Amino acid sequence: MRKEHIVYFKVFHKGQASLLRGLLYLEEGQEPAIQDFEQCLRACGHDVRAVIDQEQFIFTAYRDGEEYTIDVIEDYEKNHRDLYSDNLNKTFIKKDPTL
Repeated sequence: MRKEHIVYFKVFHKGQASLLRGLLYLEEGQEPAIQDFEQCLRACGHDVRAVIDQEQFIFTAYRDGEEYTIDVIEDYEKNHRDLYSDNLNKTFIKKDPTL
C-alpha cells in the first residue's frame, strides 16, 4: 500500500531562503531515493538540472536563466502546536495587574 511522504525543502534564490514542501507517494516502509526527491521537485515546478550533494540531497535548478539551490530537509521537525488554539487559550487567562 502506498503512503504519503511530505518532503520539506529550502530554496535559496536571490539571497533569500524559502521553506517549501512537496509530496511523495512511497510503498510502506520504503525510504525516498534521490530520484524520488528530484521527481518531487520537478512536480513542484523546479527545473532541476544537477545534484550537488547526493548524501545531503542538494540540487541545482534554473528559473528565468538564473541558477539557484534547493536543499531537501529529511529530518525536518515541524512545530505541532496549534497557534489558533494557543491564541484562544490566552483570551481565557485573566491578567493580574499586580504581577
